[in-house]
Amino acid sequence: MNKNTLLAEVNSALVAVRKNNPLAPSITNTVTINFVANAQLACGGSAAMVYLADEGEMMAKISRSMYINMGTQFTCYPETLPRTAKACLESENKWVLDPVGIGIGEQRTQLLMKFKEFKPKIIRANASEVIALASLWELTEKTESGVRGVDSTDEVMSAKEAAMAIAKHTEGAVAVSGKIDLVTDGTNVVLCHGGSEFLPMITGAGCSLGGVCAVYATQANPFIAALTATLLYNEASMKAEKISKGPGTFQANFLDQLYLVSSSGIQDTSIEII
Repeated sequence: MNKNTLLAEVNSALVAVRKNNPLAPSITNTVTINFVANAQLACGGSAAMVYLADEGEMMAKISRSMYINMGTQFTCYPETLPRTAKACLESENKWVLDPVGIGIGEQRTQLLMKFKEFKPKIIRANASEVIALASLWELTEKTESGVRGVDSTDEVMSAKEAAMAIAKHTEGAVAVSGKIDLVTDGTNVVLCHGGSEFLPMITGAGCSLGGVCAVYATQANPFIAALTATLLYNEASMKAEKISKGPGTFQANFLDQLYLVSSSGIQDTSIEII
């Protein structure tokens, strides 16, 4: 594996999504539904938001990838989420999980435990969430993570072993978001440099990244899909920051740059294979 080969595969994924306009349905955080959908559309995908169990099962069967975000919990989710995840596994749907809020409440914890057997093909989370999920799934030694609500207090590199353990279990990929992003398939590890200080200042940056991972997972293997989405976000956010006055203008400019960069290809990025 080398940088040129990786970037060639990333740009192939960008082109394939633009050409095929693939559907990547979501069960996602109510706070960020609009932004998740708009980000998926901007990069060339098609979005659909569902909540009910039968809808989740149907979407799992008619799409190549789905996105499940744990941010907002409803009373129907103990039925909806396991049924959807099971349908994804049975349909070979490369579904994406964002375990946001892990450790908050019994329902969320029990659902995340069930997801271990349904093997999401991409986990998109911050470092503390990755450490906590690996511990919950007993893939690493039990440890206290630095989860603080939806925020991380752990550094990305501290989640490397946990991320690799999860990726090996799921036979997929893990994308750890932070000041420097880490993407791994359990064997290969890539650090992605870039991004913008405005990203943590807008609601839905991480959530929408998970939805965009799902879009690329319809056209590429989980590792390349997660890497493509991560690099796209880094380059688009850097370009958006240069023309923005603050978080408000950045959010609109960021969506524009997702569209422009995904159309022209990844050009201004820095990756490190470790």
